Amino acid sequence: MSNYPDFSLHGYQVNQQLGYNHQGGRFTYKATNLSTQQPVVIKQFRFVTDGSDWSSYKAIEREIGVLRSLNHPGIPRYLDSFNSGDGVCLVQEYKDAQSLSIPRSFDRDEIKSIAISILEILVYLQERIPPVIHRDIKPENILVDEQLHVYLVDFGLARVGGNDLAMSSMVAGTVGFMPPEQLLDRPLTEASDLYSLGATLICLLTGTKSNNLGSLVNNSFHINFKPLVPKLNFRMIEWLEKMVDPNLDHRFDNAKATLEALKPLYVTRVPEVELSQSSLEFEASQLGEKLSKTITVDNSIPETVLEGSWEVAPHQNDPPHTPDNHAWISFDPRDFSNNSIQCQIWVDTSKLIANQFYKRQVILHANSSLEKHPITIEVKTASLPIEIIKLPYVSLILLLFTSLAGAAIGATAASIAGAAAATLIGVAVGTGLFAVLFATLGVVIGTVVGIGAVVAALTVAVIGVGGWVGAGALAAIGLWLWLGFGCGWALAVFRDDRGEESNLVENLTNRGFSEVFAVWFSLLTAGFGISLGISLVVGLLNPYAISALAGTGLPLAAMTVYPPLKRNRLIAKYRASQEHLIKP
Repeated sequence: MSNYPDFSLHGYQVNQQLGYNHQGGRFTYKATNLSTQQPVVIKQFRFVTDGSDWSSYKAIEREIGVLRSLNHPGIPRYLDSFNSGDGVCLVQEYKDAQSLSIPRSFDRDEIKSIAISILEILVYLQERIPPVIHRDIKPENILVDEQLHVYLVDFGLARVGGNDLAMSSMVAGTVGFMPPEQLLDRPLTEASDLYSLGATLICLLTGTKSNNLGSLVNNSFHINFKPLVPKLNFRMIEWLEKMVDPNLDHRFDNAKATLEALKPLYVTRVPEVELSQSSLEFEASQLGEKLSKTITVDNSIPETVLEGSWEVAPHQNDPPHTPDNHAWISFDPRDFSNNSIQCQIWVDTSKLIANQFYKRQVILHANSSLEKHPITIEVKTASLPIEIIKLPYVSLILLLFTSLAGAAIGATAASIAGAAAATLIGVAVGTGLFAVLFATLGVVIGTVVGIGAVVAALTVAVIGVGGWVGAGALAAIGLWLWLGFGCGWALAVFRDDRGEESNLVENLTNRGFSEVFAVWFSLLTAGFGISLGISLVVGLLNPYAISALAGTGLPLAAMTVYPPLKRNRLIAKYRASQEHLIKP
């Protein structure tokens, strides 16, 4: 015959005794609801038991009153209450879970999950109107099942708002888990239950039994737990210390604030990544250049080792790649285990299109509080090495005109007065004409006219158009040598695109042409001008004139069209190769 009480008249059959407190006259049973066949928990307070007192009776009455108004999945639901003749019984939902006082192995992340669940229950209780203070949170009153579902039980000491919240009527609770204000029978606040929960979590993290917690509490009510958790995250330690601070004003204000502070924390001490830069900018000066930048990765958390691995984030325009093999971004080293390391990030622009802007993201995976650390990579590729080189048309036209003018004047003068007179006339006319426009440069411009005049005079003399050939030619050559070399061998002096004075050869080389090209192009331009000037005097159908024009004009035309044709050919070749390059 069973020694369990008979509650069949009330619709319940007791199957098992779960706990008892003979001193308080309280017993807890697992029973079956005879109508629904669902398991329930029955708490009984017996009047006739030795050691029972009025406070225990008031406790179960208070628990019934509190539970009637509560509806939360983390609080076993109130189902029924009845008078058993020898006491008062409270019926609640049965939860297949064990209390935290029973030794079990939880890892630190599971303990954090339990803390979050209890805080969510406390948020519910504290946001009620009026709020509910549990007053007896400890491992024995927290149930956890195999799926880490958490339940808060035993509301026998709970206080509901008003005067009850402001001042407890008696010092009740469990030593070591009661906050100082509860021990000293001072007003309670929403922060009072936080101390008890913090003490409970300390028991779990340190493996301390409930009845031994007092050994960690000093005379000022501080719980000295830090030496027992050497690998606990510093921020988690700070969070716990704030929960169990003896000074009520130094704790979190309520469960909601405590929960928000807990969620982002890592329980176990982990490294922290400190990056010297959050973005890197690369700019290539040459096409196909390989560039590198250095980024420093540090960890300032003692007794931890930072481990990391680099990876390029996927991009729609990049070829498919593995973490350790990307088409144009690489790392040295890619993997590391070090608390301070310099990593090189390499960019190979030979795979990229010229004169484009690329933006990618690389990710540092680490065993830190944040598992991923993104870094932006910006790359500006070099301009296409096929520049548009324009000829100095103004300078060339001026040279052509002066050569033509000098030759025409010289040829005309030679046919009348001889080569010497032609040279003098050409120099005088050129100097006077261009001195007005170019001031001090007029003498040099005049020299060009003089050269044209000398050549024209000699040419006309040779072909028999003018007289005094010998004397005139020698005089012209002497004058040319004296004046030409005195002012410099340059064919002409002009102002280049920057407004600076330079001769035509320098102007061409400054634009990117070779020196050989510049000299020949200048000579052919002057030669063509001289030939054209002579031809205008002796006749365009003169065979000598035709030969001179062809001999200077055709090479000049070829040299004029060569640069743009070469550039267009190179551009077409490069455009064809772009099909195999990576787009921005």
